Amino acid sequence: MNFDVLDEGFVIRRNPHEIEPVAVGSRCAVAPNGDLVCSYSLQSALGINDFVPNISRSTNGGNSWSEQGVIWPNRKVKFSIIGSVSLAPTGDLFFYGIQIPIDTPGELFSRKSPSRIKQNDLIWAKSTDHGWTWSEPQIISKPTTGSAEAPGPMCVTRSGRWLACYAPYRSFDQSLEIDRRQIVVVSSDDQGTTWSGQSMLRFDPPQSSGSEAWVVELADGKLLGACWHINEDIGEDYPNACAVSTDNANSWGPTHATGILGQSPGLAALPDGRALMVYNQRKQSPYGVRLALAEIRENKFHRLADQLVWQTESPTQSQSSGNHVDWEDFAFGEPSVTVLNQNELLVTVWCIQPSRQGIRYIRLGILEK
Repeated sequence: MNFDVLDEGFVIRRNPHEIEPVAVGSRCAVAPNGDLVCSYSLQSALGINDFVPNISRSTNGGNSWSEQGVIWPNRKVKFSIIGSVSLAPTGDLFFYGIQIPIDTPGELFSRKSPSRIKQNDLIWAKSTDHGWTWSEPQIISKPTTGSAEAPGPMCVTRSGRWLACYAPYRSFDQSLEIDRRQIVVVSSDDQGTTWSGQSMLRFDPPQSSGSEAWVVELADGKLLGACWHINEDIGEDYPNACAVSTDNANSWGPTHATGILGQSPGLAALPDGRALMVYNQRKQSPYGVRLALAEIRENKFHRLADQLVWQTESPTQSQSSGNHVDWEDFAFGEPSVTVLNQNELLVTVWCIQPSRQGIRYIRLGILEK
């Protein structure tokens, strides 16, 4: 299988030569009425604790986009919110992410050495009208202490189980002990009333941690979880990690390497049972976004194809390392891939480039060899 670029443009565009909000964290879902609903957050600058979740919409398969606006205008003064939309088998759209309180305008939501995120809550919300209106965010109880990082969307399985994964993070409270050597998945069988949690991915190397985690249900009912796997001691990357569940997330198999040395991954399931993993490549030229096709055999990730689908002008804004610790200098990130139909895919990615800034989309055709 190859991927042919059919069209590319912007879901939302910002002028790189003027002071405007930065658009980050794009995710798309196909609503039951056929609209493409894209979520992202605007913030005054990378690192500032003022994420405002927004939606843009396309009614023509991604050829053009209009800004729908802020999801919860009543919350943007008190809470910084970033998250992702996804489609449930019922036809409902879900929003899943984190909510961080805002104590002082202009404050930072993170600290370095080691990486910390201001204490936050996991949240979810639902839309029953194709993403036009949303319920108020509800808090998900975490089985871990400290903060959470949760850029991947909620996965509602065909059996009705709600799944959401996150990376446990150190908060600003240095007295808390945080187990960073895991990715946690929380699940609910009563539509979000109660939640339980367990490790989805576990990491053996010392000073090892995960970030940017996703979980998706494949066509055969298996669940695939994946993340960016980081060596916190030296700041370098391990190959992206993954694990598989064959029993609806009651248990998870061993954590394996995908064989892909990338950064933030995004997952999608193809109708034929294969999986897609889109990911950033900041370390190896050509820099940009790559898309891999894989089969899951014997509960391991077997890569069948891997192709550059969007090339960036610069991997970072000021020639930093591209390591996880330098994320405030990234020039693009958090790609997602959405299956539009049996012949087309849509990739989105946020970018801060000299000539283009905003949420970029790339519409791809699927070419079978």
